[in-house]
Amino acid sequence: MSVSRKKSVVSLFSGALGMDLGFELQGDFEILACVEFDEAACDTIRANAEKGNFAGNPEVFCRDLFEISPTELMEKIGIRSGELDLLVGGPPCQSFSTAGRRQSVEDRRGTLLWRYLDFVEALRPKVFVMENVRGLMSAAMKHRSIAERPENGGAQLLDDEQPGSVISKFIADLGLQTDGAYHVDAFEVNSANYGAPQIRERVIFIGNSFDVEVEYPQPSYGVETPNDQSQLMFEPQKMLKPWTSLRDAIGDLRENDREVMDFSPRKKGFLALVPEGGNWRSLPEKVQQESMGKAWYAKGGRSGWWRRLSWDFPCPTLVTMPNHASTSLCHPEEVRALSVREYARIQEFPDNWIFCGKTSEKYKQIGNAVPVRLGKVTADVVSKLLDAHHKNTTAEYRAASEPFRRVYIKSHVRTRKWFKAGKVYSGSTLKDLQYMSK
Repeated sequence: MSVSRKKSVVSLFSGALGMDLGFELQGDFEILACVEFDEAACDTIRANAEKGNFAGNPEVFCRDLFEISPTELMEKIGIRSGELDLLVGGPPCQSFSTAGRRQSVEDRRGTLLWRYLDFVEALRPKVFVMENVRGLMSAAMKHRSIAERPENGGAQLLDDEQPGSVISKFIADLGLQTDGAYHVDAFEVNSANYGAPQIRERVIFIGNSFDVEVEYPQPSYGVETPNDQSQLMFEPQKMLKPWTSLRDAIGDLRENDREVMDFSPRKKGFLALVPEGGNWRSLPEKVQQESMGKAWYAKGGRSGWWRRLSWDFPCPTLVTMPNHASTSLCHPEEVRALSVREYARIQEFPDNWIFCGKTSEKYKQIGNAVPVRLGKVTADVVSKLLDAHHKNTTAEYRAASEPFRRVYIKSHVRTRKWFKAGKVYSGSTLKDLQYMSK
C-alpha cells in the first residue's frame, strides 16, 4: 500500500502559526519552511516543533522578508520554481486595518504585499493563500485626508486615491510578473460562521495556476433562533449550528498560575461597574464622560470602551493588547483582562501549544494570528483543488473568466448589539430583539 505524499507548504509572515497550524491539523500538508521576522514568534515555532506539537519540522528563517531572496530560500530547502504546492502568508495588516490609522501603502509595511508577490513570482507555487483584514479591499494606494476629499470641496480623487486601488494594483502586478499565470478568488468571511469562538472578519485570497474558480464553504454556524424568527437570518432556509460562545471556549479552563496583562487599578474601577456583556453605555452618563475623556464626544468607534465580555456570544476580535480602555477584553465575571491561555483557547490553539517571549509578546503573537479553524477550512478548499489537479479533474471546476473575483460570504453572526438599562441585546431590528444576557 503506497503512502500518499503530503502537499508542500512554504509559510511567510508565519507568526505563531495560526493559519499554518490549521493546514497541518487538516492532515494533507507539510510545512517545509517558515519565514518570520519576530524573534519570539520564531522561538515559538521552534519550541513546538521540538516538542512534536505538530507533524512537520520546518526550517525557520528568522529574518526580514526583504533580507532573504526567494532564490536563497529555494536553495536552502531544496525546491525549484514550480515544484511547491502552496505558498501561504498574511502580510502585516496594520496599514489597512480599521482599528488603526489608515496609511495604505504610503506606510512601508504596505510594501510587504508586493514583497509577497515577489515570492509568488519566483517560487511559482501551484496555489497561494494570502490572508488579510477586510479593510484591504477598500484601501487606496495613496491616502487623502477626509478634509481634502471631493465631498468637502477638494479635487476629484486620482486613480491611486480611489478605494480598492491597492487590490487593483496588486492583481495587475501579479498578472504582469507571472505572465497571467494565476486566477485569484477573494473570500470575505467571518471566522465565527465556521465554528470559531470569535467574531473575526477577514479576507482570504486563494490564487491558483489552473485558471479555475474555487468556492469557499458557506457558513455552518450562526445565531440560534426559533423558526418563527427565521427572518433574522440572511438565508432562512439554511439550518445553522449555534455559534461557539466564549463559554464554550474558556468556561472549563482552570489556571493555577494565570499569565495576564491586566488593567490598571483605575480601569478596574470603571470595569467593575459594567455588567456581563455591557460596555461604556452601561455606565452612568457622568461616569462615561469622566472615564472616556474626549473619546466620549466621538461619533463612532466606541463599542470597545469598557467592554466586559458575554459568556453567550463569540468573543469580539482579539487585539494584541487586551487591557486598553478603548478595546477592552474584560472577563465576563472577574474584573481582569483575558489571560494568555484564554486568548489561545479563543484562537483555538491546542492547550499544549507553547508561546515564547515576554507576556506582551505572547499576546501579540496570538492576537495577530489567523484563527486555527479558519486555516483548517481553507486547507480543505486548497487540498481538494490540488487533488483535482493531480487527478486531472480540474474540469469539474468553473473556468475562470477574469483574473480576479471577489466573493462576500454573508455573515450569520449578528455583530451589532444594543445596550439598554445595563443589559445587552442582539438581533436584526429593535422589534425582534433577542435577549442574550442574564
